[in-house]
Amino acid sequence: MKNTLSGERIDLGNSSSAWWPCHVGKNTIIGTNCNIGSMAHIGRDCIIGDNVRIQGGAYVADLTEINDDVFLGPNCTILNDKYPPSGSKSLWAKVVLRKGSVLGGGATVNPGLTIGENAILGSGSVLTKNLPDDEVWAGNPARFLMTRKEYEEKRGGKSNA
Repeated sequence: MKNTLSGERIDLGNSSSAWWPCHVGKNTIIGTNCNIGSMAHIGRDCIIGDNVRIQGGAYVADLTEINDDVFLGPNCTILNDKYPPSGSKSLWAKVVLRKGSVLGGGATVNPGLTIGENAILGSGSVLTKNLPDDEVWAGNPARFLMTRKEYEEKRGGKSNA
């Protein structure tokens, strides 16, 4: 008898996979070599680039655009409704994560924001403004901590970007 509580790998094609149970909404496009963790919720009409890793429990709202080489930590949240619960798609604001960006576990991104190329939002942070390219921000509200170059030097020069 199959243990229904165990995660099961689901082949999404293009060398991409998801781990059951998770949700991927209608009209969402998933690139090559992506991995979506269990309990993740990916909304409708999202675009997910190549080499994207979405950890378990992540919430990605409808319309989100995730470019190549992005990492979303466990239980991070990307929101789209500026006036919840608006009930109107016309009031939603798309979030964009540029190439090589990172969201730490439990981070929250408010509607309508852009996370720049190779930018990092620290664990548990709340992003209330656009995060520029190559910067590391953290806190509530998130604010500048250091450059991505300084961050990489602290972690021994091992870049995932």
